[in-house]
Amino acid sequence: SSDLTFLLASLKNFLANDWDKSHALKRGGGQINLSLDADSAESRYRLEPSHDLTPERHFERQWAMTLLDQVLSALRDEYHAEGKGDLFEELKAVLTGQAEAYADVAARLRRSEGAIKVAVHRLRHRYRDLIRARIAETVGEGEVEDELRHLLAMLSDR
Repeated sequence: SSDLTFLLASLKNFLANDWDKSHALKRGGGQINLSLDADSAESRYRLEPSHDLTPERHFERQWAMTLLDQVLSALRDEYHAEGKGDLFEELKAVLTGQAEAYADVAARLRRSEGAIKVAVHRLRHRYRDLIRARIAETVGEGEVEDELRHLLAMLSDR
């Protein structure tokens, strides 16, 4: 959490300095340029993302999503290194809640439904372990569970 706090503070300082630079008066400064093209401005405004997240919450949510993407990539690499790339590609949907019926996956992989259920259990367990390990790299030993809860809250916050 201290690394995240440091990054967030650094980002705030950078943005404040950037704002100061962009608003500094230069030769001929103080003049305001106005565009009277209201239709163009309105159409650009409609394309902007709309959400109620503060910049800090948005940053934390992006961090959580990035962490999960990195963990999924590491898990994919592990499975491919073990020669189980096909199994991973079939089962990864389980982690994102888009899984098919186990019987369909079993038929495609020519395995029993029971074997697929065991493989799913192992995949989920390894995924959780990798998430905890990645979080442990950024926080103290006793803070992993709190940070994990915070990560889940960031992902469920819409």
